[in-house]
Amino acid sequence: MADYELNACRLLCPLPVIKTQNRVRELAHGDVLEVLATDPGVLNDVPAWARINGHRVLESGRRDGIVFVQLQVVREGA
Repeated sequence: MADYELNACRLLCPLPVIKTQNRVRELAHGDVLEVLATDPGVLNDVPAWARINGHRVLESGRRDGIVFVQLQVVREGA
């Protein structure tokens, strides 16, 4: 299990979700990815994508003008 960060700042919908999806494909079960963005829609879009795809949202919010979503990768059968 490892922690990763994805900087999606200055990107607008749907790019942060697409970049999240692409990055998660490279990660292993249990890995944690923190998505950082300036588009506030990420706070809804990334958790919705995670739920649809079976990943766990650990935390989300705002820090110093940046929104973040922290999710844990879940792989079936792992």
